[in-house]
Amino acid sequence: MPLNPSSLTKDSVLNIFKTSQVPVILLVTVFIMLTGNHALFKGIFKIYPLTVANAPFLTSLALFFTALTAMFFLAVCHGKATRWVLALFLVIASQSAYYMDHFGVIIDTVMIDNVMQTNAHEFAGLITPALIMNTILFGLIPASLVLKFTPRMTDARLETKARVRALALSFILIILLIVPFIAGYTSFIREHKIVRFSANPTYTSYSAIKYVTQQFSISKNTVLHKTAEDAVLLDPPTSKKELIIMVVGETARADRFSLNGYHRDTNPLLAKENIVNLSNVTACGTSTSVSVPCMFSSLGRNKYDKETALEQENILDVLAKNGIEILWRDNNSDSKGVATRMVYEDFKTPTHNPVCEGECRDIGMLSGLDKYIASHKDKDMLIVLHQMGNHGPEYYRRYPKEFERFKPACQTGELRDCTQQEVNNAYDNAILYTDYFLSEVIHFLKKYDDHYETAMLYVADHGESLGEHGIYLHAAPYIIAPKEQTHVPAILWMGQNFEYQAKDLTPYKDYAFSHDDVFCTLLVAYEIESKTCAAKNGLLARNHNLKSYAGNLNTPVPVPAVSLADRPQKPI
Repeated sequence: MPLNPSSLTKDSVLNIFKTSQVPVILLVTVFIMLTGNHALFKGIFKIYPLTVANAPFLTSLALFFTALTAMFFLAVCHGKATRWVLALFLVIASQSAYYMDHFGVIIDTVMIDNVMQTNAHEFAGLITPALIMNTILFGLIPASLVLKFTPRMTDARLETKARVRALALSFILIILLIVPFIAGYTSFIREHKIVRFSANPTYTSYSAIKYVTQQFSISKNTVLHKTAEDAVLLDPPTSKKELIIMVVGETARADRFSLNGYHRDTNPLLAKENIVNLSNVTACGTSTSVSVPCMFSSLGRNKYDKETALEQENILDVLAKNGIEILWRDNNSDSKGVATRMVYEDFKTPTHNPVCEGECRDIGMLSGLDKYIASHKDKDMLIVLHQMGNHGPEYYRRYPKEFERFKPACQTGELRDCTQQEVNNAYDNAILYTDYFLSEVIHFLKKYDDHYETAMLYVADHGESLGEHGIYLHAAPYIIAPKEQTHVPAILWMGQNFEYQAKDLTPYKDYAFSHDDVFCTLLVAYEIESKTCAAKNGLLARNHNLKSYAGNLNTPVPVPAVSLADRPQKPI
């Protein structure tokens, strides 16, 4: 029987709450919109300032997202599960809101993948008192109330009618909200996608569903597709064996290296070495879970996707097939699938890492390498060292106290509780420790300079936002990622017997490189020829042993190009 507004007495209203779950669903919707969508409305107000002229459209947008969220909950909450679904989403929304509000991140598939691949130690660094308080106040307490007071569905037919009526009214409301502002909505939808990504919990839920779907679509038993099948080792048997260490950096910004012009001396030790600093390198992604597998694949950023990369050989596979001994040492979360078929050693615990003082240090990855090299002395070797580097937000944990040169340094993961200077100080101290670590890698290789063709390649996986545009950390969607997250440092050091020397590569130091170049750089470093890298013959022409490049020794030095890292940035 239709409700007559005049008949809505106190008892009848209470009766509705006791017999239907729809009012509880709508209350939860309003609660989450008020407490869990500050990032969404902050983004909207940045586009449309709160003025008298904008007030009608802003009201329309607020009601639009509320109605959309109500439709989402009405669709996913059913029967006895309703209370549990609502309780779960209250907790999820409270935590999502915390990270979006405090760090300016977006909860998309990349961020979820990043979280899923974070180890317990890294995850502990993200658990802060503010997160716990936010979860209790806006997640657990309201969730407990929902569990206690959500009515049980007594009449399925009446409940279904109520749901259908609420869905229909929400849909009609959305239409009525859009029609008067059709031009405004068209512009908002087309031009401000990034703001819509902050809708909580609808976009978070969409991303979670998409992530789970992607995981199920990845076949665990697929046949590994071959890469660079024509690759052939051309290194003469009489030549010295290669000994190369590749350091995969973590969360390092190019603009925080004094080698790139930063006003602080964050690279005092590297500056003393005969290195080539590549100043214009662009990352493949804005998170470790994307950048690391991408840089070791032959796909390149434009063609990269996780499923394809996992189903084909990467550069380590190609090198191993051509007789190169591969060792991966990890002081980070893991290799993200890159070293699955290689010798892998975990240096995140004292089991292998002898330098652990609350946190295991990157320098510990050099321990025992002399023994490894001695056991493979007649082989070409590639040793990959995956750093903890500047992994945030607790930058102060990434270095020993003696490296705390820049003070005062932020001593918490709650970056917004620190001044900008304190955040910068902690981050720069961690860069200073990476400078020390890389210089030690070079000194380690110098011991073998007489007997091997030695070299070091360092490249960071992605950068980091430190409060610019109100954003912290990384993993922003690449299409709108700020330069701070995509412009990464890269350094080359070459021993006296290596095919290349610093003077050969210095002319290229400002050339626009990217993670896409890692695959062919490693192939050519080991004097392995493949048509896969034929397009790069201009830069690689200096390697005399590679037949297809031998006729290009007079190739002129290219003019530095504009890197993706230097593209005009879209407003956040």
